[in-house]
Amino acid sequence: MALKLSKRHEWVMQSEIRNMSIECDRIGGINLSQGVCDTEVPLVVRKGARQAMDAGINTYTHYAGLIELREAIAKKQRQFYGMDVDPEKEIIVSGGATGALYCACLALLNPGDEVILFEPFYGYHVQTLVATQAVPVFVRMNLPGWHFSVADLEAVVTPRTRGIMINTPANPSGKVFSKEELNLLAAFAAKHNLFIFTDEIYEHFLYGDCRHIPPATLPGMKERTITISGLSKTFSITGWRIGYCICDAQWSTAIGFFNDLVYVCAPAPLQSGVAKGLQKLNFNYYRSLSRIYKKKRDKICDALFKATLIPIIPDGAYYVLADISSLPGNNSKERAMYLLRETGVACVPGEAFFHDASGEYLARFCFAKDDNVLAEACRRLASLKNL
Repeated sequence: MALKLSKRHEWVMQSEIRNMSIECDRIGGINLSQGVCDTEVPLVVRKGARQAMDAGINTYTHYAGLIELREAIAKKQRQFYGMDVDPEKEIIVSGGATGALYCACLALLNPGDEVILFEPFYGYHVQTLVATQAVPVFVRMNLPGWHFSVADLEAVVTPRTRGIMINTPANPSGKVFSKEELNLLAAFAAKHNLFIFTDEIYEHFLYGDCRHIPPATLPGMKERTITISGLSKTFSITGWRIGYCICDAQWSTAIGFFNDLVYVCAPAPLQSGVAKGLQKLNFNYYRSLSRIYKKKRDKICDALFKATLIPIIPDGAYYVLADISSLPGNNSKERAMYLLRETGVACVPGEAFFHDASGEYLARFCFAKDDNVLAEACRRLASLKNL
């Protein structure tokens, strides 16, 4: 009998985001596909990690993470959002926000349980659910404003529905869920006795008058909300893999045990460096992110307009979806590859963010880039009108 791969491998596909990064590397292009965030890491974070290594913080940590980091996360949640979080019992530090979500799904979802996602979605949310044998169910958000209704939610809920996934600010749409929308979702979750899984990794990337509201802060929602976040984007340390889960103590032990099984712990000295950043950077640092990234957003949107790739202006996060229907090709992948060949700029085909072919005229561009790199990418994009 021939050796074979497991059936499980069929559930998880290579991300189109990774695929486009590989294609970009092949030609030496500018990667606006993957959210690698190549801006500068704060000095206090870098020094903190180096000092931790020199001090011998290089062995296994508690499966829930260094207590200094958990205490720093709890303090930040209290200062920014008024959340009362117990660092001993309600925080699990994991291998990035993706790792935290994976462990939460392993602990809280059974095979066949359904979780509602809004689309356009982030593909890793879908793949994480599928990898844990849960079933993603989709609610389409509509332009303008990426709106949805209670009727949309009620149309997909079944006796097997176990949770709902909220990404705010959202990747790839840049949608920031309003307090009214979150109250609606909280009422829906309470009515159907659902977990609320939230991905809040872009909480400090907000534009205009938008503000971030953690669903766990809404009345009666702490017990059922699994808050997923991390510092990968905030500190430009996507390769460090430091994320965390905040949840009620009745769920955290099981999530922590899965974290211990899959990851053992996040890298110890890097946890310490992140803790130093949280301890020493003040409100001005976080507020400055929105100002800095708004300029980057405006720059790339202007270039996209000039290239007649009409952008859907995001309210948060650091991606922009644009209409690429003016480019030649039969689908979004062919159009994205045409753009890469002609300009050397990589984006993500829009179909990566929908469960059907609805994204065939869209592409996602990441603007979390060094200013000089972003300026060159924008120059190349704007040159499309001359081709």
